[in-house]
Amino acid sequence: MTLEEIYQGLAAEFHQQTGQTTGGSSDLAVRFYAVAAQIYSLYVQTEWTRRQCFPQTAVGEDLDRHAQLRAISRRQGTKATGYIRFYLDRPRDIDTAIQAETVCMTATGVRFITTQEGMVPAGELHTDVPIEAAEVGAEGNVGAGTIVYMAIPPTWVVACANPEAFVNGRDEEDDETLRHRVMESYRRLANGANNAFYRQAAMSFNGVAEATVLPRSRGVGTVDVVVAAQGGVPTDALLEELQAYFDQVREIAVDVNVRKPTVKTVDLTVTLTIGEGQEFEQVAEKVRRVLEGWFTGERLGLSVFRAELTTLIFGVDGVENCVITQPEQDILLDEVTLPILGQLTIMEG
Repeated sequence: MTLEEIYQGLAAEFHQQTGQTTGGSSDLAVRFYAVAAQIYSLYVQTEWTRRQCFPQTAVGEDLDRHAQLRAISRRQGTKATGYIRFYLDRPRDIDTAIQAETVCMTATGVRFITTQEGMVPAGELHTDVPIEAAEVGAEGNVGAGTIVYMAIPPTWVVACANPEAFVNGRDEEDDETLRHRVMESYRRLANGANNAFYRQAAMSFNGVAEATVLPRSRGVGTVDVVVAAQGGVPTDALLEELQAYFDQVREIAVDVNVRKPTVKTVDLTVTLTIGEGQEFEQVAEKVRRVLEGWFTGERLGLSVFRAELTTLIFGVDGVENCVITQPEQDILLDEVTLPILGQLTIMEG
C-alpha cells in the first residue's frame, strides 16, 4: 500500500460519511495527507517487523538473534597472516633492527603490519618477520611477491617481499551465509549425537571454513570431525581448541577425533587471450587473484571441474578466451580431501 492510496482512502471515506470533498490545497486535505503519512510510516514499520520475525527474511542483528536460538553465531572476520622478508643493501657489521608495526603494502594499497620485532643479524642480507593484514577480510589473501612497498623503511632496509601467499583472511559472515546455516539447523536437527550436531558445532568456531563428520570411521563408538580453515589446512591451535570442546560435549563412551583433511595439490596452467587494448600482466594478475581466492577451505570434499575453472576465468574483465592445459581432466575428490592450489602458470596465447 502506498502513501497516495492511504490518502485517497481517507478522502473517499470522508466523502462517504459527510458528502463533502476535500480540495487539493485545502486545510482539510493537508490534514488528511499528514495523517496518511503517519499511517504509512506505521505500515512500513509493521512490514519491516514482520520480515524480522522469521529467519528466512531477517537481516543484521535480528538474524543474529534467530541464530542464537539455534546455538549458532555469526563467524567473525579474520586477518590474513604470513611473513615478510626485509632486505638490506649490503651486509652490516652490527645487527639491524626491524621494528614491530612496520607497515608494508601491495601495489594496490592493501596494508600489512609486522606483529613483532625482527633482526637482520650482522653479516646477513635479509630476515623474515611475521606480519598480518591491517584490516580484517579476504582482501588480505594476496599472492606471493605482491607486498613490495614500505610506508617508512627501517634503517638500512631497501626492499621487502612476501615469499609465500597470505592465507586465512576472511570477511565477516554475511547475512545470506548465516541464514543458510540457520535454515540448515532446522532441516537437519542436531540432537547432541548425530552428524548435524558435530558439524554445526565445528562450523560455529571462528577459523573453520568447512567440516565433514565421519561416524564410526574407526569402529563403533568413534566419530572423526575433519575440518578445513579458510586458508586451507587448519592450524594445530585450532584443532586443539576444537578437540577440547568436543571432549567436553561428546556422548558418553564416544571417541571424537578432530583432524586435518587430506590435501590434494592442484597445479594449474592457463593460456589467456586478452581483449584489445588490455595489458596482459594486469589481466593475468586479476586471473591469478580470482583463482587463488577460489581455492579456500570451503572447497573441502568438492571436486575440481575444469568447466568450473573456465567459467571462473571467463568472468574476469579483459579475458577474451582461455585454455586450461593442466590439469588435463577433472579431479574427483572424496569428502575428506581438500584441493589446494599448487603451481599456477598463466601464459599469453
